[in-house]
Amino acid sequence: MTDMKRRPLVLANWKMNMTPSQVLPYLDQVIPEVEKDTGADVAIAAQDLYLAQMVKATTNTRLAIAAENAHWTDEGAYTGETSPKALAEIGVSYVLIGHFERRKLFNETDGRVNLKTKAALKNGLKVIVDLDEDMSTYDTVNPNTVVLAQLRAALAGISAEELDQVAIAYEPTWAIGSGEAASATAAQKAAVLIRQSLKNLYSSGVAEKIRILYGGSVTTKNAAAFLSQNDIDGVLVGKAALDPKQFLELIDIAQATH
Repeated sequence: MTDMKRRPLVLANWKMNMTPSQVLPYLDQVIPEVEKDTGADVAIAAQDLYLAQMVKATTNTRLAIAAENAHWTDEGAYTGETSPKALAEIGVSYVLIGHFERRKLFNETDGRVNLKTKAALKNGLKVIVDLDEDMSTYDTVNPNTVVLAQLRAALAGISAEELDQVAIAYEPTWAIGSGEAASATAAQKAAVLIRQSLKNLYSSGVAEKIRILYGGSVTTKNAAAFLSQNDIDGVLVGKAALDPKQFLELIDIAQATH
């Protein structure tokens, strides 16, 4: 439980999964259940080619749609990229920026993460900034002096007011897709470092409002342990969220633990 009762966010990241024929049947199962409850925010991130279809199917529902990436400019000669302006125009709500797979497989730098975050915010998108920084390097450091390097870079030039539209997701690189999640204690320790870094960069008031998500092999078996931690306000779910029944169970868990 959190002092400010930050509303939990359960975010499915389909990655490059699902086929066109699977999208609407999945949503048909999820939307009615999401509509019954108001205890958590729920979103699904999908491939670009599904987004317009998904936004249309979820209009006037509680289920939000997210993009998995966006470019740092609104338009131009960037073949294969996706405009944040276009995403906003079709009704996408969230965008993931700086996911570990983008950093590792597509050489996304901290500087690019910052540019993309600014562009998304400028277009009215809510941003989930992903961090995979090694928190173990701060074991012997006074938390009151810590500012995580990836966090500082991602938020450079972003105002406290703009941070109202930002959430932070922590995904230890070794846990993503491995089937082995971090312990809830380790995840909470990382979340504390993230929140303390936000305090050091901005203020306590700003830091206490920001949602921090854990991602990396989240399942229906371990989600409650993560979500019951004081500084973890949601989960970013990959493989488990490909099954609508498991995704709905994760949403129930989030509502029960906050």
